[in-house]
Amino acid sequence: MTRALLLSLAVLPLALAGCRSTMPATEPAETDALRQRIEAIAARYPEATVAVAVRDGETRLDIAADRPFHAASTMKVPVMIEAFRQVEAGRLAWDDSIDVVNRFTSIVDGSPFSIGDDSDDGLYERLGTRMPLADLTRRAITTSSNLATNLMMEVLTADSVQATTRALGGEGVLVLRGVEDLKAFDAGLSNLATARGLAALMLAIQDGRAVSPEASGDMVEILLAQEFGEMIPAGLPAGVRAAHKTGWITHVHHDAAIVYPPEAAPYVLVILTEGIDDHGRAAALGAEIAAAVHAALRGA
Repeated sequence: MTRALLLSLAVLPLALAGCRSTMPATEPAETDALRQRIEAIAARYPEATVAVAVRDGETRLDIAADRPFHAASTMKVPVMIEAFRQVEAGRLAWDDSIDVVNRFTSIVDGSPFSIGDDSDDGLYERLGTRMPLADLTRRAITTSSNLATNLMMEVLTADSVQATTRALGGEGVLVLRGVEDLKAFDAGLSNLATARGLAALMLAIQDGRAVSPEASGDMVEILLAQEFGEMIPAGLPAGVRAAHKTGWITHVHHDAAIVYPPEAAPYVLVILTEGIDDHGRAAALGAEIAAAVHAALRGA
């Protein structure tokens, strides 16, 4: 995120303690107790700005939920949703073959760039070949492949992803481009996310409203296979599964999840953080919050 954008965000009333005044006076005692517990956890990480959104039936908890963060790889959730939407509409098919290349154009001036940092090295072995859209979609989520994501964005377009995000109520989720467009980053043109917006997208998937019930179910299966579990999953008891998408860049660590207890209804939990340098420390913060939320909602 550029210094100018960071400065503009820094002047917002972001302190967790300051968020209480935005909540209705009738907030249930149980929810208020959870809020206080999360604030106490976050206070042990003074360098961090933390946003949380919880959706559990009629229970809603929002802490700094409208604060914009760099989306990092959480933007791959709306990209996945749009892929399912275009397949459902007949514009694309899952077996459509896409050229695997590592050359993209900046949204700033059309200049070329390539992906240099990725968590999925295996896809680079396929450069110069073709892969089906289904495989790229799965890799974008499960291994958080930046290359797969950019290849998908070339086909789907950012405008279409954003339109679908808006239609599902993803307030504050802004998808302008793929990843690693450094000229766009330097110009302040970054993908953004809010806890409220990501919670709306995850809830749409949970409830079967993201494209269709069948498509939503398929998305859940992909999210359940996500390979990075250091944040929300690490704070959950054994046997509790999380269909989730992480995202991190320097100083930014996020996780957005649908949590599936074995014998209870699922719920949505989104945790966004900024300001922690160490990935392990940021993950520990997220895991602590996840543990507190699960204990409050499901008693274990």
